[in-house]
Amino acid sequence: MIALLVALGCGPKHVESGQASWYGAELRGNATASGEAFRPGLRRTAAHKTLPFGTVVIVTRTDTGARVRVVVNDRGPYVNGRIIDLSKKAARRLDMVDAGVAPVEVRVVGCRRQRYDTDCD
Repeated sequence: MIALLVALGCGPKHVESGQASWYGAELRGNATASGEAFRPGLRRTAAHKTLPFGTVVIVTRTDTGARVRVVVNDRGPYVNGRIIDLSKKAARRLDMVDAGVAPVEVRVVGCRRQRYDTDCD
């Protein structure tokens, strides 16, 4: 199981750097790729292209050191150069709402199995 997770890039040492963006009100209430309703102002969630749903990551803004813990529950981003899309609540924690994008490091720290049917670990 651990070998599979590491091969998928979601093992405990998975770290990547790039640009984060956020998405918000226009998608409120819509179903995310995990099937859960998108609640941008209420929950700190994120969209990632490959990490399993339920993966918990720490997103650190590399230019300020601000950090936020989020749970992956959606797919994206679909813009070149971006590695994660954050809910507005998470983006506020990083003070990036006005800028729209920010340089970040994404580090896997755990898994939230109880809400998701997932292989994250």
